[in-house]
Amino acid sequence: MIKYKNILFVFFTGLAFLLIMAGLLIFQTLNRTKIQIDICQNLDIIALSTYAEPPQFAIWIENIRTHELKTVFVTHRASTGDWEGKTHVPVALPRWYDLFMEENTPFTIIEDEKFMAVTGATPKKDYFSIRIEVKPGTKWFCWIEVNLAGDYNEAFPELNLQTFEEDEFATGQPALLYKAEIIAAEGMIYTPDIVAQSKWLDGENKIEPVGDGITTAKNIFDSIQISVIRPKPKLIDKVKIKVYKNEKDY
Repeated sequence: MIKYKNILFVFFTGLAFLLIMAGLLIFQTLNRTKIQIDICQNLDIIALSTYAEPPQFAIWIENIRTHELKTVFVTHRASTGDWEGKTHVPVALPRWYDLFMEENTPFTIIEDEKFMAVTGATPKKDYFSIRIEVKPGTKWFCWIEVNLAGDYNEAFPELNLQTFEEDEFATGQPALLYKAEIIAAEGMIYTPDIVAQSKWLDGENKIEPVGDGITTAKNIFDSIQISVIRPKPKLIDKVKIKVYKNEKDY
């Protein structure tokens, strides 16, 4: 009888502990929001480019009120300039480079996390997803810049037969900039629009309206969806990236 009571005591004690832990984990997700960016790459378009390699891209957010910036993700080659034996590309992602790598950027860069924490290998599969935590109710611009090397077309050829000018850095079509305005309210879903093209020209990074010569570059990404979610209960949140330090930040 005593042994049976001991078993019941251990069982109910363990059950109570599990319920308490579950409650604590759920409580930790209250008043928290994350911006989740889901990207589907068009592998057929990528395969048609000269190098048939995935594009370089960067994702960053801009606080609409404070204009503070935070890189969410940037591909390794674009961030380090390491092209593994290929022709050195001065700037694959001109807008991201100007904002985060130039010393005279007019914006405030949030650096409470190490820069390399948001740098990763170029995704080779068709689906890519990443999240960043922000304060609930805050407003942001989400920017995405993408550039596929060697995606030549009639307007951006590898060799201009009229001028005999060669695309020295195998840029192909210029990088494209996507933008979405976001309110960090759980359940909101956004689709960013292409708003500009960016390119390195004669030693300068230029931002221009999207030209008529842009063709396949518009379809490098099959789809982009930006969602505002509440974090799932976890003992350790390995993908957590905070962009606010305290209640006064925003």
